[in-house]
Amino acid sequence: MKSCGIIVEYNPFHNGHQYHAKMARELSEAQVVIAVMSGNFLQRGEPAIIDKWTRAKEALSHGVDLVIELPFAYAVQSADYFAAGGIKLLQALQCDALCFGTDNQVEMNYEQFGSFVNEHQTEINHAYQEIKNNGMSYPQQMTEVFRKLYPNGTLDFSSPNHILGLSYAKENATYEKPMLLYPLKREQAGYHDTKIYQQFASATAIRKAVFSGELSQIKQVLPMRVMKDLEESPTVSWEAYWPLLKYKLLSSSLPELREIYQMKEGIEYRLQEAAKVSDSFQQFMEKAKTKRYTWTRLQRLATYILVNVKQYEIENVRQNSYIQVLGFTEQGQRFLKEKKKNLKLPLITKISKNVSTQLALDIRSNQLYQLGSDRILEQSFGRFPIRVS
Repeated sequence: MKSCGIIVEYNPFHNGHQYHAKMARELSEAQVVIAVMSGNFLQRGEPAIIDKWTRAKEALSHGVDLVIELPFAYAVQSADYFAAGGIKLLQALQCDALCFGTDNQVEMNYEQFGSFVNEHQTEINHAYQEIKNNGMSYPQQMTEVFRKLYPNGTLDFSSPNHILGLSYAKENATYEKPMLLYPLKREQAGYHDTKIYQQFASATAIRKAVFSGELSQIKQVLPMRVMKDLEESPTVSWEAYWPLLKYKLLSSSLPELREIYQMKEGIEYRLQEAAKVSDSFQQFMEKAKTKRYTWTRLQRLATYILVNVKQYEIENVRQNSYIQVLGFTEQGQRFLKEKKKNLKLPLITKISKNVSTQLALDIRSNQLYQLGSDRILEQSFGRFPIRVS
């Protein structure tokens, strides 16, 4: 069965995502569309507005055949690590193609770029080290590096979806049998766009409407099932977890905070001081943010603190990866049966004692996520893959 992968978050699922799944199938001529989806915490270091099981069911009802969870150790990461996790799982499933959204306005051969990086990684690393501490942001630094080394096009590292596309291409090129790449230009709404168009809106605009109680404004940009879920299901933001984060920051010693993954350069002092004088997550972030410490970097760090993530836990998942199934259609289930004997990673369809140690970080992050609302159901134990006909 010919397959096409998409790497997603669905925070929340909207018409643009449905279009993405549809076009992934059409462009690649796939019989099966596989979504590798972040769990309950997302790439930019924030809790998902709705839990992963609800989002998986929405995807399966609107064009996706199989939903695999991207483990926390890959999901809450910068673009390169996020891409590495998604590509790794699709490769383990022997997926044929990858379709991803891009907001790049210039025609780009992503496969060619991926091959170039794979062949010139030493030169790229050397060029980056030369300008590493020049005061520019990481996207600006990488733009400068490739301006010198990559002659075949102008690269802009300031656009989130384009950065992810480049990361997918780089990671994909490292495999013996790279997937075919199908970039798909975003329709109307950009990644951070807060405008609501006739049929499309960014997830940012949708979340803003949900949390301000203006659901009627987004009815036309969401499938009916998603609209119902947003009306009836518990929705959460960082503010729901602020008391837990503040407690963790104030009750931990500085040496304890230094053990948290990615806690570097003495940032623990700044975070603890900001927590002492903040009454909300928004206020805390505004006090902690600097040119050097971006909002996204601090949000990820806040997530690591909340979940108490250690370096060895991240490394353990990278070395012992797995395929955790959240749900499938009949077509997706057939695909799994077809591939099952030749899968390159362990397949997990139920969290039991046998795999609870392997999935310890995911389980803990799920338990912390549940504390955001007493209406959030159990996220780990006793859950089976969702079947949608």
